[in-house]
Amino acid sequence: MFDFDGTLADSWRLMGSAIVEAAGQFGYRRLSAAEAEALRGQDNRAVMAAMGVKMWQLPRIAIHMRQVASDRADEITLFAAVGAMLESVAAAGVRVAVVSSNREDVIRRVLGVDLSAAVTDFDCGAAIFGKATKFRRVVRRAEVDPEQAVGVGDEARDIDAARAAGIASAAVTWGYATPALLASRSPTHVVTSVGELESLLTGR
Repeated sequence: MFDFDGTLADSWRLMGSAIVEAAGQFGYRRLSAAEAEALRGQDNRAVMAAMGVKMWQLPRIAIHMRQVASDRADEITLFAAVGAMLESVAAAGVRVAVVSSNREDVIRRVLGVDLSAAVTDFDCGAAIFGKATKFRRVVRRAEVDPEQAVGVGDEARDIDAARAAGIASAAVTWGYATPALLASRSPTHVVTSVGELESLLTGR
């Protein structure tokens, strides 16, 4: 079960700038580029505290960010080799799902028709701390044992959600969070390249 932003898609430049630009609209603190980069080493709750974002604001901010992604989906690209990796994983008989805070229609547009067809399940629009429920739901729909499932993501919350759902986690180091932050959450696997992730998931 793949996260999308920061795991499959290189969307940090767009989404990071959108978060900064929305500060006036939602009343949180506008971060400098240096502050935003430093916060990559902190978990989501620490980032929220630094920005002055309240829990009750998250749904409205999430709606705004999904709209930005929809309006500017043509600016979102997959990381190099991700497309071939998804095709290889699906061809190996592994069921592929995408579990994301982003919208399914946006993800399908970025993936394109062929790669979208390689995905057997989309469970999208997750709340920032709501992925565990979606992981469990996808596992149930796939009718597989949780021990056969792995959540792949680039943030500490992805690792936390996988643990809460009783599944393995694979933390990728090319996304938003720093490798040190990911390691501090003790994921089942840490992968440093798309090729390494492909090998992990296909067993080859």
